[in-house]
Amino acid sequence: MLPWSIFPRATSGSDAEPEPEAEAEAETSEPSGRQVSDEALVEELLTAVASARSFQEFRRSQSKECLSLLRWLQLVLPLIQEIRETAPSLTDDAYRRLALLGRAFHAARRLLRCCHDGSKIFLALESEAVLGRFRAVYEKMNLALDGMPYSEIGISDEVKEQVELISAQLKRSKKRTDTQDMELSMDFMMILQNEDGNADRAILERLAKKLELQSLADLRAETMAIKKLINERNGQQPESTKHIIELLKKFKEIAGIDEKNILGDVSIPKYLEKCPSLMIPNDFLCPISLEIMTDPTYERRSIQKWLDAGQRTCPKTQQPLAHLSLAPNFALKNLILQWCEKNKVEIQMGEPEPAAEQEERKEDIPSLVKDLSSVHLDVQRKAAKKIRILSKENPENRALILENGGLPALISLVSYPDKKIQENTVTALLNLSIDETNKVLIAKGGAIPLIIEVLKNGSVEGQENSAAALFSLSMIDENKAAIGILGGIAPLVHLLRDGTIRGKKDASTAIFNLILNHPNKFRAIEAGIVTVLLKILRDKKLGMIDEALSIFLLLASHPGCRSEVGSTSFVEILVEIIKEGTPKNKECALSVLLELGLNNNSLMVHALGFGLDEHLSDIAKTGTSRAQRKANSLIQLSRKCS
Repeated sequence: MLPWSIFPRATSGSDAEPEPEAEAEAETSEPSGRQVSDEALVEELLTAVASARSFQEFRRSQSKECLSLLRWLQLVLPLIQEIRETAPSLTDDAYRRLALLGRAFHAARRLLRCCHDGSKIFLALESEAVLGRFRAVYEKMNLALDGMPYSEIGISDEVKEQVELISAQLKRSKKRTDTQDMELSMDFMMILQNEDGNADRAILERLAKKLELQSLADLRAETMAIKKLINERNGQQPESTKHIIELLKKFKEIAGIDEKNILGDVSIPKYLEKCPSLMIPNDFLCPISLEIMTDPTYERRSIQKWLDAGQRTCPKTQQPLAHLSLAPNFALKNLILQWCEKNKVEIQMGEPEPAAEQEERKEDIPSLVKDLSSVHLDVQRKAAKKIRILSKENPENRALILENGGLPALISLVSYPDKKIQENTVTALLNLSIDETNKVLIAKGGAIPLIIEVLKNGSVEGQENSAAALFSLSMIDENKAAIGILGGIAPLVHLLRDGTIRGKKDASTAIFNLILNHPNKFRAIEAGIVTVLLKILRDKKLGMIDEALSIFLLLASHPGCRSEVGSTSFVEILVEIIKEGTPKNKECALSVLLELGLNNNSLMVHALGFGLDEHLSDIAKTGTSRAQRKANSLIQLSRKCS
């Protein structure tokens, strides 16, 4: 392989990935002079393309863009091959353009590598910045190809037409948007600003599935990728780094991994402090906590956390579990005891947890399910309450409730006129819906219209938990559509308007998730959500500005709803938030304003007239990383409008 003599090198041996701004500054400047021969330049170009094309699998959040870039690299290859075959004497203009193309290829290689083995959380959380890097590569390629002196370098008409087609496609790519990236971004925003544990968990599970961060192996690889990213950032972008670490911690928690130092090496237990170099047999270590097991297999506390987190696979092999019952492995326990005694390692071997009480409660489940159909109201009430409690405790209880026919019995009671029974049955369904497969079963069992009815007419707690149940069920796309068709949007908007603070938060989370389905956006508009959201924005004491703006952004992203959202009075509120809001408020308001301004220049002009301009430059320097990008985009847009 030839050296990268005219192409910029990475800043470290780890092939460091610079920030978009630094990369743009380093590589948009045109190469000066002839640093290598014509033949060497062409060979370097071919080597650069081959190196970039060596990456074939990419993180899901960026795979579409990566595959497009690979396709364009493949299409431009015949140009370089023809130049090598004809071996013309390159003019200064041709040499300069080919050298610039080489820089674009090298930037493409670094970007593809980042999307191949970089942090999945970083690539999704900073999707706009990463997309900006793709746009920068496209721009560099187009700058090199547009106006290439084909006649001077003896290029055939066929290859010339192909390259000109690539240039046209590269220009169009600058205008392309990616809805999936926006949805991921909105999920991240909800996680980082929402304190509602139920909402957090449901969205986190969806994110973990999308990003493929559910298995222990994937989470360990992600930890290594984040450590590398932090090392390369060298203290820059601390807020973004903090968010990435925070999200990694949350993903590990829902996977049942309990680590005090998220990015550090596994801490040495106290009982090994005197002999940290001791080689512990692999089979003696819990695959989850990575400590010597005192109650194998696996360490009971760790595996119980794993199961309680909703996991249904072996944490080591990732194979589905045949059952969820835990039994101590006495043979392995004895081997561990013998090894500890031989190596003078003192650990407190715990006895198996007393399970009598737990087993007794499990044995109660069949009789409790039977009591749900009792002719006595008191018996039904008590049974519904106990089922509600048991369904919250652990996945095994939820499985037993379903196995004993509890789901149809609960659904039949949701419409019962007794408010307390409604509360408990709806909440039990909410608890059962924690498990992914149950979301489908609950919907197929006909529960959705009954939950909507409790949302309309139930007690305060019943309404709140109905909203939370609809949110949980709506994690399945087909349930989103069903809830909208069955009339669930309007009562959620009413709860958002008239409910308690908890009710408003449950409603906002459910609405946000449901309007990811486009028809539900129109249903929310028809239900008067714009007026309700504007009222929330004006009520600063309520503390739901970010939630309201998140919903506004989803509405503004759809052409059919944009006219209902975009008004001069709303733009004035956005500018006010940009002036006086919290950093996160400003970030959300800038996102909504940019979405509106890109599609309606008159709204942007009005915002400028209302004093927006003076605040954008300040946010572009001191705001959050996302806010800085939005502010810079708005500054460019304001110049066009001016």
